[in-house]
Amino acid sequence: MRVTRTEELSKSRCRVFIDEEFAFVLYKGELRLYHIVPGEEIAQEDYRAITEQLLPKRAKLRAMNLLKNREYTRKQLYDKLKEGCYPERAIEEALEYVEGFHYTDDLRYAVSFIAGHENTRSRRRIEQDLLARGIDKTTLEKAWQEWENQGGTQDELKMIRELLRKRGYDPEKADNKERQRMGAFLMRRGFEGENIRRAIFSGSFDDC
Repeated sequence: MRVTRTEELSKSRCRVFIDEEFAFVLYKGELRLYHIVPGEEIAQEDYRAITEQLLPKRAKLRAMNLLKNREYTRKQLYDKLKEGCYPERAIEEALEYVEGFHYTDDLRYAVSFIAGHENTRSRRRIEQDLLARGIDKTTLEKAWQEWENQGGTQDELKMIRELLRKRGYDPEKADNKERQRMGAFLMRRGFEGENIRRAIFSGSFDDC
């Protein structure tokens, strides 16, 4: 394996390319430590030390530091480590490490997310948000079930009426153009069509 080139990523770090392909990122002092010189071969023992020891350990520490401040789904944590230019093997080892200690748990994350938004977002919107965060459909279904088992409930019609109230919508005075505008707004929020229709044409919000 020949070191093709190195590219400065910051004042302290460089990208390393081996056989014309990006391999990993190292600190400049590590370039000297592992004899990384463009145009020269990299020793097998040095390559293994970097990819099997140094970078997996660094990825684990990075994952732990990220999780100190907030919870991440597996996909979110993967994306963060990928942004840090860690090799695939190091990322997978880091994810397995934190999952082994239950520092990441997609089911727990999903249940918490649902509970935190049950009164402000529609079920469809919550599901869209969680899917975008990497929660798979099977985990999502389990999360809704666990949330319901914990006593979670949603009154979508009440949420819609509260949104309409905040936007100054008066069902008794609204014309067709205003109804269409508000209906489109609520559809984008993921609310069910029947609940939107009931709220938009309701004569009063007194029962909210």
